[in-house]
Amino acid sequence: MLKAYFSFSLLALTGGSLIAQPSPAGTANAATAPAPPATAGVFNDWLRQQHSLFNSFDLGAQFRPRYVYQTYFAVPGAGPTAVDFRANTPESVNDFLLLRTRVHAGYSPTDWLTIFGEGQNSSSTSDRRNPNPQSDGPFDLHQGYIQVGGANDLPVSLKVGRQELSYGDERLIGTFDWDNVGRAFDAAKLRYEGDTFWVDAFSGRVVIPNDNKFDQPNWYDWFSGVYGSTRSLVPKTELQLYFLADNASASSPKVVTTYGKGNSPRDIYTVGTRFQTLPGQLSGWDLNGEFDGQFGDFEYAPGTPGVVNGRRLNQLAYATHIEGGYTFVQTDFKPRLALGFDFASGDGNPKDNEHNTFVNLYPTNHKFYGAMDFLSWQNLIDPYLKVSVSPLKGFSIALTYNAFWLASTSDFLYQVNQAPRTTGGYGIHPQNGNFAGQEIDLIATYQPASFLQVQAGFGHYFTGDYVNQTFQNLGGAHDANWVYLQAQLNF
Repeated sequence: MLKAYFSFSLLALTGGSLIAQPSPAGTANAATAPAPPATAGVFNDWLRQQHSLFNSFDLGAQFRPRYVYQTYFAVPGAGPTAVDFRANTPESVNDFLLLRTRVHAGYSPTDWLTIFGEGQNSSSTSDRRNPNPQSDGPFDLHQGYIQVGGANDLPVSLKVGRQELSYGDERLIGTFDWDNVGRAFDAAKLRYEGDTFWVDAFSGRVVIPNDNKFDQPNWYDWFSGVYGSTRSLVPKTELQLYFLADNASASSPKVVTTYGKGNSPRDIYTVGTRFQTLPGQLSGWDLNGEFDGQFGDFEYAPGTPGVVNGRRLNQLAYATHIEGGYTFVQTDFKPRLALGFDFASGDGNPKDNEHNTFVNLYPTNHKFYGAMDFLSWQNLIDPYLKVSVSPLKGFSIALTYNAFWLASTSDFLYQVNQAPRTTGGYGIHPQNGNFAGQEIDLIATYQPASFLQVQAGFGHYFTGDYVNQTFQNLGGAHDANWVYLQAQLNF
């Protein structure tokens, strides 16, 4: 009943199905990001200098090559023992080249109407994974939408079509831009934006990439929500409140593409809040946090070992995040030191009628739980330390240390894509210690021009008791390494 009422309310508000986009100016994401350059892009700037006719157009492209070298990462398709951290994996080394090209065209004849389309090609060379989740070609529709409203004298806007979705810092809802394919939804979004707050109502279906075929949404999985933000309630702070619903039917996991399967059946409702102190308001200090609770029901994917299969379980879970930092604004290098803590509940009894594992929804996990992308915000305890400096204009270095524990060893060690590890020795091991390991990441970023960014990174994962005990009778465990070099050109 709750599912039907919620979906009907949103559809009545919007006149159809809905979706969201990257946070606009006024959200916490925009507040913490550097101010964008006073340019519409290299190609747009040049066109608008030629003739005022092009002022209504947005034409551009992005090209991003990335070389990746990995050791002791999972290599799907190479056999049942080709899993993360297993010492005798048949594929201990995997190195490959990722290429992503996006071309977009937008038209805004008035300030209350925008038509936008963006095509994308994603390719992978020499990657040993099969099927390859980083390839989606030859050319597909990444975004295509119409937006009406949103002008200075019209605070209500409606966006309908295929588009990205991003809220807050993307712990629950993100574009997953690090991925070679990214994430989009077929949906629509209704927004009201006032002087001191904005609120969105959205509903849509996630698009599941399918290599060499036109990408389609999962018709059996609806993601909906109401998300609001204000800077007027708490001094020097942006406060956000939201209610999210993920409703997948029994047909959802039957949707299978080269990228993976649709979500398992569920009706999960997430109530949460997020806060972020505004930049420059606390003499170098900053603080942010996010707190979530979930209820509803959840069913494991068919065939998941060690759990109750084929039946909806009561969903009751929660997650928390808190981070505090200090930037030495009086020094030339602008060093920042931050401490943080992430927690997401796990399931203490896989045989009962409850599912207590927090469900991570549609995040950009790459930014949070280790840049090597081994873990998600599920069954996780993660204290971390960040240090960053900017020794030169346009150049920054960031060092991050994470330590990982399972919240419950009666639950799985979850992958970055939220799937439980169930093969190659992994499963539910309540007899193991809960320390999963440590990760150190070093990332250097250089932006010599507004249209070019170069980035290089190194990561090392030290396996902990949980992983070592998982493989102690299967040939042992091995630390993992990761190196990448990437460039991004925006035209």
